[in-house]
Amino acid sequence: MLSLLLWFMPILLESPSEGEATDRLVPAGFRGNYWGPEACKARKEGKLSALKITPEMARWDDWGRKVLKDGDIVFRMGDARVLRGLFPMSKFYANCSNSKFSHTGIVELEDGQPFVYDTTGTGPARQPLSIWLLDNVGCLGVKRLKEGLRQEKVPKILAYLHRTFKEQPPFDYELGLDDSALYCVEMTEKAYRYAGVRLSEPVKIGDMERATEFPVCMLGIGICTKFALEHPLTAETPVYFPGNERHGIWSSPDLVVVVPPTFRPAVPDAADSSRPLVADFGNTRK
Repeated sequence: MLSLLLWFMPILLESPSEGEATDRLVPAGFRGNYWGPEACKARKEGKLSALKITPEMARWDDWGRKVLKDGDIVFRMGDARVLRGLFPMSKFYANCSNSKFSHTGIVELEDGQPFVYDTTGTGPARQPLSIWLLDNVGCLGVKRLKEGLRQEKVPKILAYLHRTFKEQPPFDYELGLDDSALYCVEMTEKAYRYAGVRLSEPVKIGDMERATEFPVCMLGIGICTKFALEHPLTAETPVYFPGNERHGIWSSPDLVVVVPPTFRPAVPDAADSSRPLVADFGNTRK
């Protein structure tokens, strides 16, 4: 097992051969952050092709206009992979933490259009909700700051997002707690902390609710990142994570449920308006 892990080590942290859905939207030969400020400006000026929104995606944006508000936290199950696409890293972390989610972002409505701010491997991103949801392969959930806090806190949350989007700090592969680099859940947590709201406290990877059920994977990540990162990931590494009712961002007492984790990731056929958008997604624990 050790020999196998060491053989795979050089490709552990490289982009998989088949990325997530939004990765496949990036034109061949494009360099930089396709969802960053320069690319957004280029699309607005017609220097980059406009994003293609299908009728099904348009329905998601319409849903977002009706349901979401500034500062809402959207949760999803991503499909980020390592080992050339063989190892489902998103689902692994979600399972270790006993969560139905692996990823978070924060909503802002711009002229009524819902956008999501989060961060990807190329840096902080701003995507239409319908684009952001393309990477969802499981449950979707939404939580909102309590009404008594919204008026004061939401403008500060958005100010943090705008500043971070402009500055473009790198992605935090080491999952560190400082501000030199950010990963998606960390950016959500720090945006709220900038506004004076502590959503959650970091938890050591080894203390996650189901971490002991994945000893080989935990060992493999530790060994491989030892050679790939200055500060390798270990069971003692503290991280922010989406969580569940007991810990993580989802558990924050300052948030209320807007959409529980039972929202289907795919919209029905636009021609079949009788089919509901909301349905019980069941228990995702496997």
